[in-house]
Amino acid sequence: MSKLFKFKQFSINQDRCAMKIGTDGVLLGAWTSIRHNPDSILDIGAGTGVIALMLAQRSNAEVIDAIEIDADAYEQCVENFEISPWGDRLYCYHAGLDEFVDEIEDQYELIVCNPPFYSETVSSGNVQRDQARQNEFLPFNELLEGVSKLLAENGLFSTIIPFKEKDAFVKLAADVNLFVNECLHVKGNPNADTKRVLLAFSHKEQDYKTSELIIESSRHQYTIDYVNLTKAYYLDM
Repeated sequence: MSKLFKFKQFSINQDRCAMKIGTDGVLLGAWTSIRHNPDSILDIGAGTGVIALMLAQRSNAEVIDAIEIDADAYEQCVENFEISPWGDRLYCYHAGLDEFVDEIEDQYELIVCNPPFYSETVSSGNVQRDQARQNEFLPFNELLEGVSKLLAENGLFSTIIPFKEKDAFVKLAADVNLFVNECLHVKGNPNADTKRVLLAFSHKEQDYKTSELIIESSRHQYTIDYVNLTKAYYLDM
């Protein structure tokens, strides 16, 4: 059994989840804006529940829901919610997005998703891991259609995807009335290619700024920007 992954204000069990705590999820949880003071939050494909927990730590949202289709990950997410300081505000549904959209009439003021985005269809031999990693299990168009229906008129949706998918994703989003409000390009180090992009969308089309984040200045030397973004969470920041 893997040890608890300890953050400053909460801990995560992850031995039953295919996708462990990683930089992508922590970046999304830390970067996602709560400037509009959302009262309701939804985390799609919650996995360990880390993003929902990060948002619980820094927001006053009364309702923080999560959905997770994998049974083991769902049970672990529930456990992580229950042992956190915010268990009364957190709830996980064992459901896929399509099923959830059909059953839920409520809308959310903030939606987050760290989606499966590997497009290779070569199986790893582990269905649970493939489901967590490969976008055939939650194609971008299905994700965006679901978000468009679940997002309140004044709401924000934020996500992290491979940089090479950015243009196609933004176009798919516009087709369902979701428009970029903010964009962050992420590089591992100053000489690396941009590998990830964080995007925030709303129903309102507007001009937006694109920023850049470099994670390390050199091996194991984190940049001031990365430290400032994550220091409220990581124990050693």
